[in-house]
Amino acid sequence: MTAASALCRASAVGLALAVCLGAAPATATAVPSKPKHASGLDRYYNQRLSWGSCADGPDDTVGRGLDAAGVQCTDVTVPLDYTAPRGRTVTVAVSRLKATDTRHRVGSILLNNGGPGGTAFASPPEFHAWMKETGPRYDIVGFDPRFVGRSTPLDCGWPVGTTLSSAGLDRAAFERQVVLQKDLAAKCRATDATVLPHVSTRNTARDMDVIRGALGERKISYFGYSYGTYLGTVYTQMFPGRTDRMVLDGAIDPRRFGPRLLREAAGENEQALADWAEWAAVRDDTYDLGRTRDQVLATIDRLIERSARRPITVGTGPNTFHLDDTLVPFVLVAGIDSDTDASRAALGEQVSALNRAAAGQPTRLSPQFAGILRLVTTGEQSHHGSVQSAVICGDVAAPRDPEVYWRDIEGSRATHPRLGPLVNNISPCAFWDRPREEPTEVKRDAKVLIVSATGDPRTTHTGAVALHGLLPGSKLLTLKNANRHAVYGLYENVCVDNRVNRYLATGKLPATDETCTQRAGRREGTSDSASPSQP
Repeated sequence: MTAASALCRASAVGLALAVCLGAAPATATAVPSKPKHASGLDRYYNQRLSWGSCADGPDDTVGRGLDAAGVQCTDVTVPLDYTAPRGRTVTVAVSRLKATDTRHRVGSILLNNGGPGGTAFASPPEFHAWMKETGPRYDIVGFDPRFVGRSTPLDCGWPVGTTLSSAGLDRAAFERQVVLQKDLAAKCRATDATVLPHVSTRNTARDMDVIRGALGERKISYFGYSYGTYLGTVYTQMFPGRTDRMVLDGAIDPRRFGPRLLREAAGENEQALADWAEWAAVRDDTYDLGRTRDQVLATIDRLIERSARRPITVGTGPNTFHLDDTLVPFVLVAGIDSDTDASRAALGEQVSALNRAAAGQPTRLSPQFAGILRLVTTGEQSHHGSVQSAVICGDVAAPRDPEVYWRDIEGSRATHPRLGPLVNNISPCAFWDRPREEPTEVKRDAKVLIVSATGDPRTTHTGAVALHGLLPGSKLLTLKNANRHAVYGLYENVCVDNRVNRYLATGKLPATDETCTQRAGRREGTSDSASPSQP
């Protein structure tokens, strides 16, 4: 739920994600009364939206692609501070692919692709395709949350695009991390001090409700991946009764959300890495990393130890990078969010390149690998890291004392030697101003469909089970035997996709929790591969 959204899918996925869906006439329900909202917000809820081209200019290929797909775009105006609605405003960029089956229209479905900091502006055509025959019955609405993408921007001018890195092998490396993370927080405070108190999930949820009102909807449907599941949960608590069909894929236990969320996934990350090592061992003729899982893991250990003594130089020309023991583990964690052959091959090529470079051999980097390294070593994606941290740090306070992190780092080395120092590392949140609001507590039930893979290395399956327990009216759809973060549409599991589409088509949750299975290396579950799951 952090750095990977910028890596895996600049359009949305990685440590976070989102998507959407719907079909068939909605079930009959009592028509809700017009939602009431706080004083002074009428002009936001009742604003007239001016829909038009999505392209900002002739060089905007994303916008021109949306135009060609029939998507229209607009900006929604929202208050920076909801306690001062007559004060400063910001804009939220919104895209919409309108329903064509107007006779059976369900309503609007809002998309969030996680992050925090993920954009869903370009997502409606993709979701329309995943929704199959249900797509034409929905207005599919993508939006860039406040300060993300095409919305009013936020950029702290960081020298890196993500704060996610390892503490390294010794205390000296950790101390350098403390200095770096403190400096990143100071840069945000210096450039955006007046804005930071208003960058939060609760304010994004408020923006979502303004979007709902501006769209003329009494209720909205919603699809959220990863962090988007937390945002969706918060929305149900702040605006009860205003959702229709809601899917939360890669779900987070809302009690665990905050700067140290990835600590919960230390075991899942180590297991996903070990599973990848077993896959790579079978392909030693290709990657030359070892013929057994243990040999591959030993190669990784040597690379981390080598990078601690002297950074490993990879690449050529402008794509030359120097990776130390705080960055090599980042490459690993960025590459294990999915167990597809394509994802595993990409990580195989990257680790193989590091191994050759450590031996003094010249290396050329794939565009994907170069992009990952630019993210973590340059300020090219500074805006992404800035917004992501601003949301996380603005939601939940982090421990202030660096010794807390160091104790956890040291305590993790025995059981999680490669990735424990990364998921336990200090972040800018240790030096951030305290959040303006308390975290949202789940006190109201909500009927939602929760989707989770048992080996999710970003937002753990135990978190999805916990959210299911907090929302008794929900149902849980589990994908077994998959190390995958975010499933629907992206993973091409027919069983999961069909069940999500059926819910979005009918509005009826399954009678019981259900389970799908990844079979023998195939992502395509068959229509009979779901069964009630056992708690």
